[in-house]
Formats: sequence, structure tokens, C-alpha cells
Amino acid sequence: SDDGESGSMRSIPIIADEYVDMEFGTGALKITPGHDPNDYDIGKRFDLDILNVMNKDATMNAACGSRYEGLDRFDARTKLWGDMEEAGLVIKVEPHTQRVPRSQRGGEIIEPMVSKQWFVKTEGMGAKALEAVKGGEIEIVPKRFEKVWYGWLTDIRDWCISRQLWWGHRIPVWYVGDTNDEYIVARNEDEARTKATEAGHPADVNLRQEDDVLDTWFSSGLWPFATVGWPQDEESADPNTDLARFYPGTCLETGYDILFFWVARMVMLGIELTDKSPFSVIYLHGLVRAADGSKMSKTKGNVVDPLDTVAEYGADSLRYSLVTGVTPGQDIPLNMEKIAANKAFANKLWNACKFVTGNALKDLEGEELEALAVNGPIGMEELEGLALPERYIISKCHELVGSVTKDIESYQLGAAGSKIYEFLWDQYADWYIEISKTRLYEGFGGGGEDAKTAQRVLVYILDTSMRLLHPYMPYVTEQLWHHLPRQSRLDGGVAGGGHGH
Repeated sequence: SDDGESGSMRSIPIIADEYVDMEFGTGALKITPGHDPNDYDIGKRFDLDILNVMNKDATMNAACGSRYEGLDRFDARTKLWGDMEEAGLVIKVEPHTQRVPRSQRGGEIIEPMVSKQWFVKTEGMGAKALEAVKGGEIEIVPKRFEKVWYGWLTDIRDWCISRQLWWGHRIPVWYVGDTNDEYIVARNEDEARTKATEAGHPADVNLRQEDDVLDTWFSSGLWPFATVGWPQDEESADPNTDLARFYPGTCLETGYDILFFWVARMVMLGIELTDKSPFSVIYLHGLVRAADGSKMSKTKGNVVDPLDTVAEYGADSLRYSLVTGVTPGQDIPLNMEKIAANKAFANKLWNACKFVTGNALKDLEGEELEALAVNGPIGMEELEGLALPERYIISKCHELVGSVTKDIESYQLGAAGSKIYEFLWDQYADWYIEISKTRLYEGFGGGGEDAKTAQRVLVYILDTSMRLLHPYMPYVTEQLWHHLPRQSRLDGGVAGGGHGH
């Protein structure tokens, strides 16, 4: 190999490796360990020279020879091909489509190159995170993603944590003197200087902190404990520190696509630095997709702006649609018809509450309203004294509370939300409210004690249902619940019980 106009030659070794596909092209493949990750691995196996031929501005360096040195990469490629043709080295030209890596932001073609980076050894941390799931210390919901967890952490590689960016946590390394030959790892410059003087350097030795910043996933991996007082409170015996009160957490909810990139890193760092798993449950939701199940993309023009959706349908309608449309780990097609239907559900709730407070309770004041406040479940003795329709709707409500509680505790959030919807729409709004009119109004044969019973049951069911629905539709339920009768405030006033809204 001629290295340029100087005429000096560089020999190229010929090796055999199973990585090469003998059926593709000539069956021979050039290997550039300094500019391709797969070639780098092959080069390490065969102890090949790691030769870098490119500067950081994508121009060619002196290793290319004076003929190409300083040329832009694309110009060098054109010139090299022309030189090969001129020398009679070209046998045949065939078109071939390649997968070329491009920058997500600017679209430029990315050129891999070998450079010095900071790594974290992950074998030990990975083994601890692997055992945390295998041993039952951490539960992954749904369980099938345990296989993904094991796959990532069983054959884990060292983690490159340095990034050449302007924004981020600077890597806590200080170089001693004017070269990069000696460095100190410390939490701050004072600690670095103390370590430098202990190593025999003068007190005024020049210390320079590394310019690279930490990988985003490393920084975010510290989040469970660094945000609540670590490391300053790690040795504290005070049980009231934020670290003692809030770490470890219970449940982490996130998308399955970052199970390794973020979640595994949090577990590895949490166990390594605090000796505790940062949470006991990992709940994985799916990705929000277009109505036809395809991935949302600006190129396809099928991206749905959540702010536009909220403006048209309301935040609760969107929130309820997403939460009830999800099965753990499954993607969620965003169907606008479903969101519109859930907006109608919110309107249904509004009208039901308007009937209760504006009609059923319209003539009540003060202590009469306060007596209807829901302070606990209706007991068996009171239930047995009611008529069949009231016993039925209250029993169904109590069944709903038990079922929804069980579903939420087992992370079946979609199923729980759907049950509340069905009960409120079908059983309460469309059935019992209509039944209650025969108790409330004298013209329908009601009034008196029947009316009081209906008022009690209407408020009880609506209050209980608002509590169940609140995690799914917080805004409308909060607004409506404040119109229901509640116990007196300390000043003796009645809380709730407005006559319309």
C-alpha cells in the first residue's frame, strides 16, 4: 500500500474470519479497525494496528499520505477512486446500497473513529442488577420483559460514559500538571487537590478538570437517590432526611423501550452506590402510536400534538384514553374517536352530578346536606333496610371498589378504569338515576323517607365513584366532588353541597 506521493509502502496483512460473508461480492473484505465498530472487534482479535486516518473535522490526516492529507473526506474518496482507475486497479463497478449512519439533528453522515473515552466497568454492577430480578427483589410488569432484562445484563459490556457535549455533568476527573498522563478521580476540586498533595505533588499544582460530560443515561441513572440527598445524607442516622424517607421508592413506571438504557442503569447504580434497589416494581407501558398502529413520524405526517388534543377534547379525556387503552408492555394506538367518546363520558359525569346537586338536593340546606356526607362505607345493617334497587346499586358499587382495588394493586390499570366507566354510565347514570326519580318526586309516587333514601344513595354512589375515577380523570372529578356534601369545616360551615355548577 503506497502511503502517498512519498512512495513509502505500508504492508496490509491478510486474515481469515467468520465475520466475512463469502457469498457477497468477491468474498474478500477490507478491515478498518480505526473506523468501524465491527472491524475494531476483528482487529482486537487479530492484534491489528488501530490506524486513524481522519481528523475530527472529517478531513484526512497525515496517515493517508501527502497526496490525500488535508482533503475533505468526500473529495479524498473521489480522488482515491480516480487514482485507482488511473493505475489500472479497478476491475468492475457495481452499484450497492449501504446503511449509512446520519446525525439525527443535522443529517450529516457520521464517520466512526477511535478516540479516548471514559468507561465504567459494568460486569459487577450488571450481575447485582440481574440477581435483583432473579431473586425477586424487583418485579417487572409484565413478566415477559424479564427475558429482555436477562439478555442485556448477562452479556454486558463496559459502559462508555463520556460525551463531547457542552451541556451535562462534567466527568469528575482532574488531570495533574500540564499533561493527561496522570489524573485523579474526586467528588470536587478540593478533594482532588487533597489527593494530589497526598501523592506528593505541591499544593499549587495545576489541576484541570476533564471537559467531557457524563452520558445522559449515567446522569439520569443517579436520579432515584441523588435527588433526595445522596451523597450528603448517606451516613446520617436521622430518619427524617429525604433520603431516609423517600429512598428506595416502590414503583417505577416507564416505557419498555428504555428498560436497559435507563431502568437497568438506575438499578445498577442504585445497588452499587447505596446497597439498595431503587424500587421494587418496574411497570412498563407501551408506546403511543398512530390509530393504524404505525409509529408516529413527522415524515409520515401522522404525529398527534397532545396540546391540540387537550384543547379539543380536554386533558381528562386524553389521559383516560391512554391509561385505559393500555395493557402493560403493549403499544397504544391513539384513536381520536375513542378520545371523543371519553369526552362524552366526562360530560355524562357532569350531567349526573348536576342532577344530584341541582335537582335531588336542591331543597336541602345546612345540617340536612351535612348528614349526606360520605364518611365511610354503608354497613350491612343499613343496607338490609333498603329497597331492592338501592341494595342492588350499593352492592354493585362495593363490588366495583373491591375489583378496582385488586386491579390497581396488580397493575391492571386499563381494566380498572374501564370497569369504573361501565358502572357509572350503565348502572348509575342510565339506570339508578332514573329509578331515583320515582323516589324523589311526589308526582312519581315518591317523597318523604323514600326521597331521603334516594338522596343518600345518589350522593354515596357518586362520591365513591369520583374517588375511584380520580386517578384517571383528576380534573373533572376534583371539580365535581367539591359540589357534593361533606362534613363541616372547623368554622362550622358546610363544605360542599352547591345547588348547581
